[in-house]
Amino acid sequence: MRGRIALRAAAAASWASQKAGRGKGSMIGGLIALKIDPTIMDQLGRGRRTVLVTGTNGKSTTTRMTTAALSTLGQVATQADGANMDAGIVAALSTHQGVPLAAIEVDELHLPHVSDSLNPAAVVLLNLSRDQLDRVGEINMIERKLRAGLARHPDTVVIANCDDVLVTSIAYDHPNVVWVAAGSGWAMDATSCPRSGEPILWEGEHWRSTGADFQRPQPDWHLEGNDLVGPDGERHLLELALPGRANRGNAAQAVAAAVALGAETSKAVVAAGTVREIAGRYRTVQVGEHAARLLLAKNPAGWQEALSMIEPTAAGLVIAVNGQVPDGEDLSWLWDVRFEHFEGVQVVASGERATDLAVRLTYAGVEHTTVPDPLRAIASCPPGHVEVLANYTAFRDLNRDLENHG
Repeated sequence: MRGRIALRAAAAASWASQKAGRGKGSMIGGLIALKIDPTIMDQLGRGRRTVLVTGTNGKSTTTRMTTAALSTLGQVATQADGANMDAGIVAALSTHQGVPLAAIEVDELHLPHVSDSLNPAAVVLLNLSRDQLDRVGEINMIERKLRAGLARHPDTVVIANCDDVLVTSIAYDHPNVVWVAAGSGWAMDATSCPRSGEPILWEGEHWRSTGADFQRPQPDWHLEGNDLVGPDGERHLLELALPGRANRGNAAQAVAAAVALGAETSKAVVAAGTVREIAGRYRTVQVGEHAARLLLAKNPAGWQEALSMIEPTAAGLVIAVNGQVPDGEDLSWLWDVRFEHFEGVQVVASGERATDLAVRLTYAGVEHTTVPDPLRAIASCPPGHVEVLANYTAFRDLNRDLENHG
């Protein structure tokens, strides 16, 4: 009874929020439902086969790909807006009542208790690297918490990236793991073994701990050229609408998760390849004489991956950095990102913290101009294709300004 009251109150709050022009109202609805009945997430999870997706980078993209792949089996509940904490998860499940499948993005810190509530059929572990130390804390502490959380769910299938040392440690002792060689372009947070503290030794793509019985598992799924190779050795051409090596790894894990729940591999591969845009990311917007492609990055590993996607023939590159609370107010991470490889591209430092970025670019030897307003920064570039790389609030604000501008 309390659960039904909670859901009715949530629906009313969401409706009121929409009528007042304060957005979709999903978050306020979820918050109210949890306030009235703290067990509402448990109730909404019953009778569903749920895939939870977590990691430092790629959660929204992989969740969208997993949703597409699972859709080959039936209707799928998921977040439309990427709200990956309790209120957003409750809102997504409450608006898709009766839907038998779910693909839910979960913040790393929330994964243990969300798993306890939803008892997922599968958990996708993408990667783990430092991100907003003021909120998340030290990365080895997160690894230990996730490992302990998964241990409470031995029947859950864990889809784990064996190229990520910390993710491998989380899943290493779990009885039900599907290993995917999804790649890892960032190893700075796993130079030492999370189990023994001894160095990690890399030998090509293989790695091992020098102080514990801990090494890269043999993958069940791996990428080979343009193909995704499955456990049976069968090859499937993986054609994606999204750019970048990391997104190929994301797609591999999404397909593996869908197959674990019974999807046909060939159908899941095709479906994952149809994903084109995630909450404005990767889309190209016409701004005057400029075709601006929008990329989002939120931490050192994500920035390094996004920078590798920059088209070297672009007329300009706008890098927009804010330092608000959702971004993490400490921008010392700028010094961990390699900005040194831009030659022949006009670079513009932008955002609220454009000056901090400009200092970093100067030390990297990158010629640049400084234009704090991202829209004006785009306009300052030569006509043609412009890459725009922004962190969280800079990306959010730019999308809002583009809507008003248009």
